[in-house]
Amino acid sequence: QVQLVESGGGLVQAGGSLRLSCAASGRTLGNYDMGWFRQAPGKEREFVAAITRSGLTTFYADSVKGRFTISRDNAKNTVYLEMNSLKPEDTAVYFCAAGAVIGTTPHTYNYWGQGTQVTVSS
Repeated sequence: QVQLVESGGGLVQAGGSLRLSCAASGRTLGNYDMGWFRQAPGKEREFVAAITRSGLTTFYADSVKGRFTISRDNAKNTVYLEMNSLKPEDTAVYFCAAGAVIGTTPHTYNYWGQGTQVTVSS
C-alpha cells in the first residue's frame, strides 16, 4: 500500500502560478501510474492530468492543456503539478492518485491523497 500527501496549494490571483507536490511513502512511487484530479464544491471529481510510471507519457484534460504540466521524480518518490495562467475556474481541491494502470476516471486509481485546496481569485 502507498500513502500519498499533497502540498503546495493556496490562494493565488488569476494569471498566477502554483506548484503542487504529491509525496509518496510506503511503496516506491515508480511502481505506479499517477494522476491528478480536482473537485470543486457541488461538482464531481474531474480528471486534470496523468503520467505513466516511466514519466515518458502524459495526458491532460482539455481545460488545462498548455497551462498545467505534470512531472515526476521517482528517486524522490514525488509527483508534481505545475499550474500556470491560473483561472478562477481552476479553484478546487486537488488530489493525487496512484494506480496500476493509467486513466482519466477516478475509479482507475487505487490510492488517493487527502487533497490540497487551490483558490484562484479574480
